[in-house]
Amino acid sequence: MNKTITRILLILGILLVIVAIAYVSYGVYKKVTLDIPNPVATMEVEGFGTIKVELYPDKAPNTVANFIRLANRGFYNGSTFHRTMPNFVIQGGSKGGDATLSPELSDIYDLDTVLNDKDTFESILEQYYDNKYTLSDDAKTVITSYSELKKYLEEHENDKSGFENFLNKAYNISGEFIANGYNENNLKHEKGVISMARSDYSTYGYTQEGYNSAGCQFFIMTETNSSLDGIYSAFGKVIEGMDVVEKIANVEVYYRETEVDEDYEVPKDEDGNEINSDTPKEQPVIKSISVETYGVDYGAPEVVVPFDINSIFGSQLLGY
Repeated sequence: MNKTITRILLILGILLVIVAIAYVSYGVYKKVTLDIPNPVATMEVEGFGTIKVELYPDKAPNTVANFIRLANRGFYNGSTFHRTMPNFVIQGGSKGGDATLSPELSDIYDLDTVLNDKDTFESILEQYYDNKYTLSDDAKTVITSYSELKKYLEEHENDKSGFENFLNKAYNISGEFIANGYNENNLKHEKGVISMARSDYSTYGYTQEGYNSAGCQFFIMTETNSSLDGIYSAFGKVIEGMDVVEKIANVEVYYRETEVDEDYEVPKDEDGNEINSDTPKEQPVIKSISVETYGVDYGAPEVVVPFDINSIFGSQLLGY
């Protein structure tokens, strides 16, 4: 009788194990096969309409994470399209409506979050402060590690005022494209594709530095141009509102680059500075950009310290 009961219990135990394994396996299968949509950015442009862009995190994950973080924190709200070219691109995303490429760490991080995250804090401390941060309100107090940070906050009743400038640092992201050694991104610069603007320092011998100089500006292709393939980080494509893109591309500009010759007098602004070609007389305003992530947290992007070419040429020319 006891043997029979033991056998029954053993069989039940085996069945429970099989059921548990099947349950876990099904959970893993669901996660693997779950069809999570790509994030979709909705861009509202004042007086023009709505543009929807599907983003491709499988092609350019860090670029997408950066765009999502900036967009959903309101960075792009009120920015403009400062360069519009029919049959090429519309370009925008700079708060100042100019050529600024570098946002700041404060645009993607909250100070409280950073001060409570060891890895993030020490990464910023290492990259931007050479492992030595001097408190803005006390020149004698230097923080060289996360443990020192926590000790300081404990001793000063969690006073964070000395760290108010900690995130006031510009950042860029590395280019996710083939020329930069990143081979996962095979997106072509076809009509409607969105890509990251960056600087080009190749003329001065700093090609790699230019590859890693994107930050906030983006452009949308108004026509296919294969010359950009593999050297710019394409990361999505317009799925609605291409007619809006076309309208923006055809706004009135001060002058076209094709109009410039040796006799052309480039127009200037009220401060006497030359106006760049293809600059709209009234820059289309991006009222807002928001990204639907369908419940996925893409996190903060990995960042790099911007390359300062002006300091390089200053040191070469001035001897310091």
